[in-house]
Amino acid sequence: MSKAKVIFVCQQCGYQTPQWLGRCPACGGWNCLLEQTLGKEKARRDEGKGFSPAEPTSIRKISLTNSERMPSGIAEFDRLLGGGFVPGSLVLLAGPPGIGKSTLLLQVAARMAKAKGACLYVSGEESFEQIKLRASRLNIDEERLIVFSETDMEEIIACIKKVKPDLVIIDSIQAVYHPDLTSLAGTVGQVRGCAEEINYFAKTQKLPVLISGQVTKEGAIAGPKILEHTVDTVLYFEETRDTAYRIIRVEKNRFGATAELGIFEMGQDGLKEVVNPSALFLASRKNGAAGSVITALMEGTRAILVELQALVTRTNFNLPRRQVSGLDYNRVLLLVAVFEKNLGISLANCDVFLNIAGGERFCEPACDLGIILAMYSALKGNSIDGNTAVIGEVGLSGEVRAVSFISRRVGEAARLGVKKCIIPEINHREIETGKNGMEITGVSTIRDAIEILK
Repeated sequence: MSKAKVIFVCQQCGYQTPQWLGRCPACGGWNCLLEQTLGKEKARRDEGKGFSPAEPTSIRKISLTNSERMPSGIAEFDRLLGGGFVPGSLVLLAGPPGIGKSTLLLQVAARMAKAKGACLYVSGEESFEQIKLRASRLNIDEERLIVFSETDMEEIIACIKKVKPDLVIIDSIQAVYHPDLTSLAGTVGQVRGCAEEINYFAKTQKLPVLISGQVTKEGAIAGPKILEHTVDTVLYFEETRDTAYRIIRVEKNRFGATAELGIFEMGQDGLKEVVNPSALFLASRKNGAAGSVITALMEGTRAILVELQALVTRTNFNLPRRQVSGLDYNRVLLLVAVFEKNLGISLANCDVFLNIAGGERFCEPACDLGIILAMYSALKGNSIDGNTAVIGEVGLSGEVRAVSFISRRVGEAARLGVKKCIIPEINHREIETGKNGMEITGVSTIRDAIEILK
């Protein structure tokens, strides 16, 4: 009788080694390699079924059946998916514990059950009574919402075949195990095997499946690369539990735009979508403050107005500080060098602090010109008109370069009541001056922008 083979698998990146190591050579994690016995690592599948016909087929002969998207009933969530659930898709919703994943999943399940048909909510972490308590708090009492508390993947598949729902939600993938796999639940082997099994079932049955996943304290999903490559869409909850707002970003989407952003507000009765995020970020803005400027950023297909804040003060140390919140730190250092070189103003004896009001994170070159003008305003103590928005990317020689989706950015600014926009000269040709009662000015260099402000 042959001896079972034992390997050690990293629980963060999936690296395998025949012997235990204190540190993973692939990801550098400490004490993350667990012992796993190789056994039946392939989950059972129905014979004779697959994703595609047995014979190679011309793309012209492939017909689309039941390809219409299924809206969840929550507009903000549908926009993240690209318009709703695609039949046969596997969606991953990831985030830290306590951020609101289960709350949002139960709300989606209730909306889908009310509008579409039967929805199966499988929980591997809570009992029936615990799910009922959350549903009562969220005022959910939908008859077609079927709840199932189980962790065995074979039992879950059998329940799906029996109920025949229009949507399946599994909360969470780390709590589910497959009996054919010898490793423990939550390990890389189990997470990979269960995700592949449910993905295969979803594709063959044209059934949309939404699963949740916990992230580690470093911000990565357990078995991150394995899950991200298996699923069709990856949605991430950002760590914003210090406020009532929850941010969801799209990291991957095979059926829609990536880099989309959804904003929800956590209340007593669950998560509510924020329809106007621009007004949210500008709600507490103080008009006439030095170092404050409005800029328009793109998050996926949505334009959002945010407030850039800069503070430039004389340093008390030989090494000046550069502190950034919500922006790319290296990009800010580059813009500080461009500022000094092209304007002839030294910041060697000044501390520079930059912040996006609201505590959110945005990384886009279109805010470069706003950062430059905010630093200049803070340094000189001159305020920028509160009805002025600044948009533009800045090159190393101080030129203002064109940005994409300029019409959407300017349109969002006009909707929020902004009266004047400073944009790149190249983009100025695309925008009709005076449209929506807005004054639009094009600039070619950062010196031109500063002269306009003067």
